Amino acid sequence: MSSDQIITIDPATGSEIARYDCMSADDIDAVLGQSAAAQKSWAATPITDRAAVILKAAQILRDRSAELGAIATAEMGKPITEAVAEVAKCAWVCEYYADMSPKVLADEDVQAAGSRSWVRYEPLGTILAIMPWNYPFWQVFRFVAPTLMAGNAGILKHSPNVTGTALAIEQVLLDAGLPEGVFRSLVVGEADVPTTVNRLIQDDRIAAVTLTGSNLAGSHVAASAGRAAKKSLLELGGSDPFVVLADADLDVVVPKAVAGRFLNTGQSCLCAKRFIVHESIADEFGRRFAAAVDDLVIGAPSDPATKIGPLARVDLAENLEHQVAASVAAGAVVLTGGKRLDRGPAWYAPTVLVNVKPDMPVMAEETFGPAAAVIAFGTDDEAVALANATPYGLGASVWSADADRALALGSRIDSGALFINAVTASDPRLPFGGVKQSGYGRELGEAGAREFTNIRTVLVG
Repeated sequence: MSSDQIITIDPATGSEIARYDCMSADDIDAVLGQSAAAQKSWAATPITDRAAVILKAAQILRDRSAELGAIATAEMGKPITEAVAEVAKCAWVCEYYADMSPKVLADEDVQAAGSRSWVRYEPLGTILAIMPWNYPFWQVFRFVAPTLMAGNAGILKHSPNVTGTALAIEQVLLDAGLPEGVFRSLVVGEADVPTTVNRLIQDDRIAAVTLTGSNLAGSHVAASAGRAAKKSLLELGGSDPFVVLADADLDVVVPKAVAGRFLNTGQSCLCAKRFIVHESIADEFGRRFAAAVDDLVIGAPSDPATKIGPLARVDLAENLEHQVAASVAAGAVVLTGGKRLDRGPAWYAPTVLVNVKPDMPVMAEETFGPAAAVIAFGTDDEAVALANATPYGLGASVWSADADRALALGSRIDSGALFINAVTASDPRLPFGGVKQSGYGRELGEAGAREFTNIRTVLVG
């Protein structure tokens, strides 16, 4: 991948998919100018007309779900059934905001001084979105739907390895009737990303920035936004605890544990990663968990039967290999997996580790791939301490026959989302975001509808 061209690679085979010419600084400046002009017209468009465009986009997403899903499968290795489902979820978020935004963004009368006072929710302008490869459609559309419904424009800097997806998203919106310039995808080479992003954030034509990605990228974006005194929203890493109390039904919990860890081949910030299990059932849980993981179908991501595909890039498999190996060297025991697969350099076996300790890499660091760490606890206080022994605070789940007890314990865990007897997941109707090093700000739900608005007070004396 050079600074003047992006080459996308199929991680399942290592073969080249496509080449894209990178945009020059002048090209990007022209996009900014186009976006600034288009946003003014879009903001003046009645919200019901904006909703019609977003609803049309939802219909196109449903109609083209197989075609679009295949792009993500080729570019980052997502199993095809999950990729198609991801596109359908994007349609859902568009439908949700098309229906909900006109109500949530309506003026609100407030009894205060003067003859009348009210609150308006007005667009900020053009919002820069820096998005990752792991959910290449969903991460973008959960930004697009509320942001465009609020009257903003959007500029996307997607991960280079999913450039085809980024351009396909722009085309979906154009085909839905979105005016040219209201949403644009930039094609930026990997080496040029830091400089380009900083320049964009400092540009007066960018009103705010949102990033979903690594903590390192998030800190750079937050610092740049701070220097420009602009709003930023960060959705960063996660190392979610999956806490299993002694009375939990393992017939229910084990399949949910597998689903919660190994969806998207384990490449999700919201995946359960640390399985904190009561000592009375920890051994049985580990055995059953590993047996269920052994049953996962590993195969070509284009095969509908596949549950585990390659990691999105070779370096991700290498990093996971190092984390697992270091943990084993420190005393962790592999129940299944624990090694690279002979299918290619981006493939790693789904893995379950037991006898882990809090300071091992698979517990202390975020693992971004198909590896699960199981650790035992004795008391509720110990479970809470283990759950909180991480710099992250995105999601958490607690499993018990006694939902009230699970809720009481879970409420002591630091997280942006708490799920009781359910796998953590994002839902258009519910706010999504984290605490601690998992970021700040909220996407989705009513909070997401207003996140990139000027909450303006108006008073008539």
